[in-house]
Amino acid sequence: MIAVSDLTKKYGAFVAVDRLSFEVTRGEIVGFLGPNGAGKTTTIRVLTGYHPSTSGTATLAGFDVAKDSLSVRKNLGYLPQEVPIYPELRVVEYLRYRAALKGVPAKGRKLAVERAMDKAAIADVARKLVGNVSHGYRQRVGLADALVANPPILILDEPTSGMDPNQRLRIKQVVKDLAAEHTVLFSSHILAEVQDVSSRVIVIHRGRLRADGKPHELLAQGASSRVFVAARTGAQALAAALAPVPGLLAQASDGEALGIARAHCTFAPGGDPAAAVGAQLLAAGIAVCELRPDLPSLESWFHAITEGCEVETVR
Repeated sequence: MIAVSDLTKKYGAFVAVDRLSFEVTRGEIVGFLGPNGAGKTTTIRVLTGYHPSTSGTATLAGFDVAKDSLSVRKNLGYLPQEVPIYPELRVVEYLRYRAALKGVPAKGRKLAVERAMDKAAIADVARKLVGNVSHGYRQRVGLADALVANPPILILDEPTSGMDPNQRLRIKQVVKDLAAEHTVLFSSHILAEVQDVSSRVIVIHRGRLRADGKPHELLAQGASSRVFVAARTGAQALAAALAPVPGLLAQASDGEALGIARAHCTFAPGGDPAAAVGAQLLAAGIAVCELRPDLPSLESWFHAITEGCEVETVR
């Protein structure tokens, strides 16, 4: 549904997006991540037709953004981070106006607006002036606007910006439900939110692709692998037994309590360190109480691949 190939956007000598390529298929919910200044907003503006690219191509629903922008817009619902609204209109009036602009037939306009308000959970403020609702509700009005023409593709830029925790939970569920009818690309600075909602994440940094894949797979493919082990032995005996394991870079002991020693082990990438640790302890005759991968948080992984480092794309 979305295909980006070697997309480049320059502002004078500054390269905001540098040969970026990725695809989003039908029914996917893809989180679009990157630190401030990474090129996320520029990429979204190119995809939505606000800015032309310098080179490369981008297609949505099979239509080229540069050559057939009208067809792209007919198949796209866009929620910008700052929602442009008419504060003097009531919510339902605003959405009917937007539905008319988007070509929703007059006979189906009322139903389309009601459906969009229901999905965005704003039916309770339908008669309020848009200028009198809270910032969180304005974001949800913008989401209803993106949904009112029932487009197959949605691009959401910070959809939960300014919302309280209850509103965020509601919108996260809305986004999950949208996958049944829409392809969704959304950006967010709340990494836990992206991990909860997305089937896949794309990370860019300094305009280039850094990572593309399912969140749990990307975490497992981090720069190093970690394993937590608890065994019925002493701390020194556990350390000695683990020392010969291939690829062991470091181990941090949690000490010993009630005859059980615990340690966090860090290994070089590659292979299955948990299996190697288990085999080594079995050979040493040490009873294992717990042995599991110790994956980094999404935040620490994100920091590792973006904060001032030039790394190869993780796939």
